[in-house]
Order: sequence, then structure tokens, then C-alpha cells
Amino acid sequence: MKVQHIFLILSLFLLAGYSCKKTTPINTDPSLKLEFSTDTVMFDTVFTSLGSAVRQLRIYNKHDGDLKISSIRLKNGDASPYRFNLDGESETEFYDKTIPAGDSLFSFLRVTINPNDLNTPFVVEDELEFVTNGNTQTIKLLAWGQNANYIVADKMVTLGGVPYPYHIVADSLQTTVWTKERPYVIYGWALINSYGTLRIEPGTRIYCHQDGGIFSWSDGQLIIDGTADEPVIIQGDRLEPYYKDTPGQWGQILMMDGRAGADHRVSHAIIRNGTIGLNCQSSLKVTECALRVDNTVIENQSGYGLYSILYPVEAKNFVISNCGNGGLWAFGGDYRFVHGTIANYWSANEHTKNVAVQVQNYAIDASTQETFYYPFHMEMDNCIVYGKQNNEFVTSFGPDADSTYLLDHCLVKSEKHNNGMAGFSHCLFNLDPFFANIQNDFHIDSIASPVIGTGNPLFGNELPFDLDGVSRVGAPDIGAYQYRPE
Repeated sequence: MKVQHIFLILSLFLLAGYSCKKTTPINTDPSLKLEFSTDTVMFDTVFTSLGSAVRQLRIYNKHDGDLKISSIRLKNGDASPYRFNLDGESETEFYDKTIPAGDSLFSFLRVTINPNDLNTPFVVEDELEFVTNGNTQTIKLLAWGQNANYIVADKMVTLGGVPYPYHIVADSLQTTVWTKERPYVIYGWALINSYGTLRIEPGTRIYCHQDGGIFSWSDGQLIIDGTADEPVIIQGDRLEPYYKDTPGQWGQILMMDGRAGADHRVSHAIIRNGTIGLNCQSSLKVTECALRVDNTVIENQSGYGLYSILYPVEAKNFVISNCGNGGLWAFGGDYRFVHGTIANYWSANEHTKNVAVQVQNYAIDASTQETFYYPFHMEMDNCIVYGKQNNEFVTSFGPDADSTYLLDHCLVKSEKHNNGMAGFSHCLFNLDPFFANIQNDFHIDSIASPVIGTGNPLFGNELPFDLDGVSRVGAPDIGAYQYRPE
């Protein structure tokens, strides 16, 4: 039998099968109703004019017969801030949609909210109405709108072959103040020009879009002035729960070399979910300013928590945790860290051998292979340096530059170092600090912790209150937090 004949016979059988197949009739019983995956579709806070993430709504027909939905519509029609997507179409109303027996429809909703004059979040509501066999069913739609100050790049500069779109927020000889009334949403880089100053007041919220951030140009100055009750929060602009702990959502806070008397200051800040939390570089010239950090949490960065090249840095009462390339990376420069917790339990990539602290005094030019040495000096007092690697404190020092470090009354995770070695005094090694949660909470959670009461009182008196404002005078614990029994 020829192949063509076989194909013809099979085709006839298939056609016969289809012709005998019965279609399920539409069930018009008025008692039948649809079921839904939820009775309220809720959106997290949505910045005005920008739109939101998509939310899914599933529509079920759990009956024996097919159901025809006569109409689906947003009650506010074209005036609604919501849009409904069904079968790849986005409309405010649909008609005569059939759901087969025991089947379901997937639909999607999004919302775009127009700005108004309110500073506080406001509720935006609508309803999605379904009419089936004369029955009317509604799904509530609920979102919170938030007006914002938008910083949108309007210029471009290329550095090292990398384009940086930016908008100047503090020009030369200008001091710009950001306040807490409305959040700031940054698209590109908010740039502080030479001899300009950006001062950020308590309670200010800053949301950075992908690859953007704050950039202090040479001789600019950044001052973040949060308080214990009203910290400054800097994070990505995706507010959905899925992104709560997603690293790498935005770029970094980048500070170049500065002028004398114009130190960068970061006080009472929470910096999360970026690429590099704080990046300070003495690159165009020898910096005459320092970076001073206190009472600040830097967490969940895909790159580094604190990255420094030839910069003076002083940090007190701070936490740097769970960063993809490492918590602290310092090349040359002068550093002092007091009552800090640097903990790295990065889990986004199990193959990454990142460490809590890495310091070095030399660099190799990638094109010429020439080695450059720079002096390095660091003092670390009453600090925790811990994580999941066997050695969380790593040094790379060459002989051609003056380099010293001293860890005094610290808890260190290291198989290579001990108190008998230069650079360590009264330290504890490889003892579990008993963190409350290694993913996001670095308070001490057990009376068995070796850090309790083992800090140097001299440094405790220098910082009489911990990151939570709890007194540590007399018997300070090592790290950023005092242990508080329940």
C-alpha cells in the first residue's frame, strides 16, 4: 500500500472521529456561579504614573456544563486606573467568553495611578464585574498609590567605557535637601556635582531603578542624616513581595574623591538589595575627605556591601550582611571599624566563595601586568567577622607598601589566624555567635553566645549605645547589637 493511501485512510478515520465527537452544551442554569482564585486582587504601593506589576486572577467553571460569561467589565470603565487582560487583549470590558466544563481562564490585571497632591499613600479602588446566566459576581480591586519626587536622567557621561545616564541633583556650590514628605524615585544616577552637597533628612525613602543610584562626583559631598526613629531607607523601586529580598535590583551609592572638610556621612541608614551598598574611590586624585558611617545596615547586595579604593573610612555601630562578592573589600587606605557585624551567608549562588572581609595593598594592571602597591592601615575593634566559609577574613599583602592591621576583641571565622599572630589581640575564633537568623537578623539570640560581655569596655564606652539604642556601658558585647534576654 502506498504511503499516500495510508495517509488518506488515517485522515478519514480522524475526520470520522471528530464528526462523532459531541460538543458540551452551554449550561444556562441561573443557579450556577463562577469561582475565583481570590475575592480581592491587591496591589502593593504603586508609584503614581509608573504603573505596577501584574497580578493574576483565575476564573473557574467547576460545573458539568460549559458556562458563557455574558460580560466582564471594570465598573469604572475607561476612567478606571486598572486594566484587565484576557486572551492577550487588554480592555475594560469583554463579552461572551465561554469556559468549558471543569476548566478555567487565566486573566491578568495591572494598575496605573495618576498623581495628586497627597503626600501620604492613598487607596485606589474598583471592581471587576462578571455576569453569568443572570448572576452578577464582583471581584474587588485594591491598590495604594504613592506620589513621589522623580529623578530622571537627562545627561550622559562615559567612564571606563561604561555609560552613566545622570541628572544633577546638587550643582556646584549648591546644597540640595531631600525630605521625607514624598519618596524619591531615581531613574539613572542622581549626581552630586563638584562642590555640591546633597543632604538627606530623617525618614526619607529613596527607590532606585535598575542600574541607577546616587553618584557623588569628585569634590561633591553626600550627607545622609537619618535618626534611630526615622532611618533613611535606600532600596530598589520594585515593591512587590517577590522583590523584598532580591539582590541586585539597582546600582550603588558611589563616592569619588572629596575635598578637605567635606566628609561623606551616612548615619542611621538602611541600604538594601542593590549591587554595591557604599562604593568610595580615590580615583581622580588623592582624596582629602573621608567616609564616616554610623548606625547603618547594608544588606543583600549582589556585589559588595562596602567597597573602598584608597579611601579613609570610619564605621561604627553597623551591620554588613549577605553580599554576593563579599561584605567588605578594601584596597589601600585607612580604616577604623568599631562595634560592627560583618556576616556573610550569601545563598543566591552556592558556588560563590565570597568572604566577609577581604583587604589588600596591591593591584595588578590588567593590560600591562604591572603591580602597584599602596599603604594599608586598618583597626577593627569589638567586631564580628563571620559567615559560612572556613576563612572569612582574607588578606593579600605584598612587601612593597607599609601595611598593618589590628583586630582587637573581635570574633573571627578563620582557620588561618590566631591570637599568637601579629594583627590579632584578645580575639575569639570559630565560635558560633548564635545569630537570630543568618538570612536577615544579626541580633544575638542565645545566652550561650561567646560574644556576650567579651568586648573591650574601652570601645564600649566610646559607643555607649548599640545599633538599637541599647546601653552597652560596662560589659559590651562584641558586634553591633547587645544581647537582650527575653
